[in-house]
Amino acid sequence: MAVTKTLTKSIPHVKSSKAEKWDLEMTYENDSEGDATYYKSVFSHTAIAADGDFTKAAKSSFNLAALTAMCPVSQWDIVFASQVDSVITNPVVNPVPDQAFTVPSS
Repeated sequence: MAVTKTLTKSIPHVKSSKAEKWDLEMTYENDSEGDATYYKSVFSHTAIAADGDFTKAAKSSFNLAALTAMCPVSQWDIVFASQVDSVITNPVVNPVPDQAFTVPSS
């Protein structure tokens, strides 16, 4: 299972030239599009300086590592692994109706 994680959205909310809040989105992909084991999920998180998620600073001072560190990646890893397991690895097999069945006469 080759999982790719990509930060796909980072929107700063700025006040007095400093980011006070970030809207973040990360896309997880299992394998490659077109593969039988391909699965994609998007997670989002709002990081708020006042909640202690990060220290207010100029938006330009936040690099990819700093933005990624604000995301609950370990939690998302667990959720994504569970999604892949239930959809790809061990999908639910629904019962199939037997249209040929006839009601017994006695």
